[in-house]
Formats: sequence, structure tokens, C-alpha cells
Amino acid sequence: MGSNNMANTAAQVPKPQFHFYAAIGTVLTAFLGFTPTYFSPLVRGSFSAHPIIHLHGIIFFSWTMYFAFQSWLVANNKTVRHRDVGLIGISMATAMLFLGLLAAVDSAKRAAVAGFAQDGIRFMIVPVSGVLMFALLVGLAIFFVKNKDLHKRLMLIATASILDAAIARLFLTFVAPPPEPGASPVPPLFVATPPAMLADLFIIAGMIYDWRTRRRVHPVYFFAGGAVLAIQLGRVSFAETLSWNAVAQWLLHAAG
Repeated sequence: MGSNNMANTAAQVPKPQFHFYAAIGTVLTAFLGFTPTYFSPLVRGSFSAHPIIHLHGIIFFSWTMYFAFQSWLVANNKTVRHRDVGLIGISMATAMLFLGLLAAVDSAKRAAVAGFAQDGIRFMIVPVSGVLMFALLVGLAIFFVKNKDLHKRLMLIATASILDAAIARLFLTFVAPPPEPGASPVPPLFVATPPAMLADLFIIAGMIYDWRTRRRVHPVYFFAGGAVLAIQLGRVSFAETLSWNAVAQWLLHAAG
């Protein structure tokens, strides 16, 4: 009887909260990042964009809240409920893949209308590579869903990998100089790198947490996190290649 009570008590003890707190951090980052350029203008009625952009913003921000909710369920031993709502995450991630690609195409087309088609094509590599990496990481997390240690780390890396856009909005609002008249509406490609590096701090935080609690870092941080970093650093030069130009042109024509 005593051992059964101890087992039941142990089963009810909340799990470590790091991944939940990290997930809350992703929600706050997304909200703070998009407030100056999206949420606030939207409330004031001064933001106008293609419906795809609105759908893209809603679903991407909702993902961070979903990620926080799922992390809270696991932290509070509600794993059955966590699995039950897992299909929602699969549906959201699938929608994010297509909406992310369509939003990237829309931005490139708007740049072309303004007379900066090549700038738009080059910068397309940022959202396209980002959403493809996100989809791959989420797909791997789903494939390894029974491996809890691997699954939750892949989900953290995937979510961190899409926060560069939110952080970039803060750079544009508070750091970047006002655009000059007649200048390209598309920012230089290299400016996407610092926000991406800041988003990677969520991955580094996971590595530090692993080291402090396990005395070793889970290998997925090196492999998946390293892949994210490689894309963030390599896309600047790859955007100048004929190969990327061909891919971008295909996307533009495929989207209609």
C-alpha cells in the first residue's frame, strides 16, 4: 500500500518546466515582434495586405500559443490530452508550410510591382528556406513522437527557427533608419542574419538546460540546430546563384 501511494504521488509531481517557459518565451517574442508592424496597425485600421498575409500571420502566431499549450500539458503530466490534440499541430504545420510559401511569393510580387523584382527574388530565400526547415523539423518531431526527449527538442528547435521574422520587425522598427525615397522596399539580405542569430538563443538555452540537468547536451541540438544555423548563414550567398533564381522563378510561376 505504501509503495503504491509513493508511486501515485510521484506520478502527480509536475515535470521540469523549462520547455514550457521556453514556449512562453516564443509566444512573447512573436507578439512583441509583430505588435509594432502588424497587431498595432491592424487595431488602428491602418494595415492593408493580401488575405494570404493575414492568414499567414494568424496561423504562425497561433502556432506559438499551441506550442505553449502542448508544453504546459506535458509539464503537468497531461500526456494523454497532449497526444489527443497532436493532430491539430500536424494540420497547423501543414497550413504554415503552404501559407509561408504563398506569403513569400506575394512579397516578391509586390517588390516586382515596385520595380525591384530581383531584390524580391533574392529575399524570397529567407521565408522559403525558413518554412521548409520548420516543416522538416516538425515532420521529424512527429516521426519520433514516441521518443519524448527527441520530440520535445525538435519542436523547440522548429519553433525557434521561425522567430527570426518577429525579431526582424523589432530591428526594422527601432534600429533601421527610415527608408529613403525611391529606395527598394526589400531590405538587404544580410539584415536577416542578426535576427536569426537572436532566435537561435532559444536553442542555446535548451543546450544549456541539458548541460545543467543531464551533464550532456542532447545530440539533436547539434544536428538539427546546426542545420538551422547552416541555412541561416548559407542563404545569403546561395540567393545570388542561378540555382536559387531558377527555384524562385518556379515558385512564382507555380503560385500563379
